[in-house]
Amino acid sequence: MDALMDAGDIGMTLLTRWIAKERLRDLLAFARSGADREHVGHVRYKFLTWCADSGIPEGRQLAITVDCWWPEIAACIATGHSNATSEGVNRIIKLCARNAHGFRNPANQRLRTRCVTTRRVRGHLRTAQLR
Repeated sequence: MDALMDAGDIGMTLLTRWIAKERLRDLLAFARSGADREHVGHVRYKFLTWCADSGIPEGRQLAITVDCWWPEIAACIATGHSNATSEGVNRIIKLCARNAHGFRNPANQRLRTRCVTTRRVRGHLRTAQLR
């Protein structure tokens, strides 16, 4: 932190963004802790005010985005479940299609995407788990 503070304006901007990221990670960490609503609300308030008062446009936009998505985030925190797995599979499928520059054979496309998305089952892909 001291090195960033000594770096001037660019260092302070990076430090502000890093703190915002860490506060968001603290907020999302409650998905595994089972914290009460009051404590979650307090950490959410700290995150939103930090982003809004940060003085950088990205901080305000991040606060607006998290506030708009709050019902979904709160559901993830309350239940510990999210759609991250399906979103990850969709990302892998799209990446596979981009890397192939378009498939001419639909059967080959299905086979290739199935092979790519089942690597974890076969033990080749190690992804982070929510729980």
